[in-house]
Amino acid sequence: MSSGPERFAERARALGFEAEVHVLDASTRTAAEAAEACGCAVSQIVKSLVFETGEGALVLLLVSGANQVDAAAFRARTGHDLSRADVKRVRAEAGFAIGGVPPFGHDAPLRTFIDGTLQGIGPLWAAAGAPNAVFPVTFDDLVRVSGGEICKVC
Repeated sequence: MSSGPERFAERARALGFEAEVHVLDASTRTAAEAAEACGCAVSQIVKSLVFETGEGALVLLLVSGANQVDAAAFRARTGHDLSRADVKRVRAEAGFAIGGVPPFGHDAPLRTFIDGTLQGIGPLWAAAGAPNAVFPVTFDDLVRVSGGEICKVC
């Protein structure tokens, strides 16, 4: 079986995106670690956060590393309550461990919502299938390939 970054790159390619995956010696599990490793601002890091809705569905929120999810704002926008998803369920359904969940290319489709503050802040960096793997992506490609909905989540 291929590694997380290899699987992600293959799936990204199948979605029409050529991911330039960087496997690093340093951890990129947190936004601060990723920013340091990538030499960018924390705001340029795309956090892939998986939540469970009140109805039991998993959703993916792609959030700037500088922001926190505002569950009340999300509920007002979508009508869904949020709670942190179970780690094992994330691994089983997304196909990647927390800390390495990419913004697209999952085992099962995840409804995706994108933090609008990511737009216009320069090149973005997102997880690429492992806690030490990242790839650069533009906001437009993030939206296009993930199929995500831009909304206020912070």
